[in-house]
Amino acid sequence: MNIIENPITDVRNLIPQKFPFVMVDTLVSFNESEVVSSYKIEESNIFYDGSAFTESGLIENMAQTVALHTGYDFFIKNEQAPTGYIGSIKKVSIVVLPLLNEVITTKATILHEFMGVTMVSIQVFNAKNEEIASSEMKTVIAS
Repeated sequence: MNIIENPITDVRNLIPQKFPFVMVDTLVSFNESEVVSSYKIEESNIFYDGSAFTESGLIENMAQTVALHTGYDFFIKNEQAPTGYIGSIKKVSIVVLPLLNEVITTKATILHEFMGVTMVSIQVFNAKNEEIASSEMKTVIAS
């Protein structure tokens, strides 16, 4: 894994989502087959329900981590990133919901990629490096 010398803390131009629907805030590391993001749970987040970050927020964080991989890959090639969509989500496991001000780290690993369709395994960790959620997603690049 290529650790980015200085994590990128402004990822707004690397993902298609816009405020208030942004669920990643830092690109920690990146290579051809893997990306790691982090995100601090804030009270103003639309998926914070007053006690924890919701299941929907965790799933969106996973999807945006995958989008961050595509966005950064195209950014370093000096190309415009294409729009992508979630084709399917399976094997979702949520063990613990993160709390206010907790920083989660999300790792997405590309399992297969063929003709704009990518199968990805995703894991979300808390600050103690304990896995709190996971899933597999299939994403599709819009044509």
